[in-house]
Amino acid sequence: MTFPLLAEPCPVAVKHRDPALIGRHAAQALVLEVETWPKPGLVSHIDNGAHADMDADLLRLSARTLEPFFVALAEAGAMNAGMDRLRQIGIEAEKAMRDATGGVNTHRGAIFGLGLLAAAAGLAANRAWQAPLGTLVAQRWGRDILNHAPEHDTHGSVVARRYQVGGARAEAAAGMPSVYDVARPALAEGRRLAMGNEEAARVHACMALIAVVDDSNLLYRAGPEGLNFARDKTSAFLADGGVGRASWRWDAKAVHEAFVARNLSPGGCADLLAMALFTEVLES
Repeated sequence: MTFPLLAEPCPVAVKHRDPALIGRHAAQALVLEVETWPKPGLVSHIDNGAHADMDADLLRLSARTLEPFFVALAEAGAMNAGMDRLRQIGIEAEKAMRDATGGVNTHRGAIFGLGLLAAAAGLAANRAWQAPLGTLVAQRWGRDILNHAPEHDTHGSVVARRYQVGGARAEAAAGMPSVYDVARPALAEGRRLAMGNEEAARVHACMALIAVVDDSNLLYRAGPEGLNFARDKTSAFLADGGVGRASWRWDAKAVHEAFVARNLSPGGCADLLAMALFTEVLES
């Protein structure tokens, strides 16, 4: 089956065509997410956030372990592989991740979302298509993503049934709107507010994501009350000036500590931040 060019191509080109380089950028995006502090409730190079089972070293190991699978997904995308093939690579990636981490789920969500973007990067570069990678994910694999029955034992599937939210599958099928409409603009805003400080920009984007995303991890851990608490705290941080204030790091640290005290960890937003960083590098 072939897929035509978009009727009105967006002037976005994939700069890196080598699957090995695409895979390297995907893994590096995961590392950059770890090397960001303070992210509310999340693991960083400074502390473990609301997690007793993982730390920065484990997440770095996980990212290195997953790199060859992101390469394989880029190669599969370049061959216009269907969702069944991408799903099989994802299953192999998750097994390798759990083997490396002693069974800890460090990056399951990222394997799905970032893996689809890696496959789209392979497809876009091979076909010289000019469109956002999220658009290519939606166009090429969106229908299959929604039509495939979700697994019943994952946090995401439990939350989707309980609270009627779309989660990662709906996000991908819609073209990754949280990446392109929330995280990417927030990264740009963070850079304007804290010039020369890339870590500050990443914190700003993470806060912006938590303020609006129906994060499955937050809902699973604490239900709508926890989600609303997280949104209120991060929205207040942004309304007060975000990373544009001299005291931004300490204000963000206070939000982080409030999340840890309530055992809140927006892991879905961490994945979306990594996806935003990846698409920034790949798209001109």
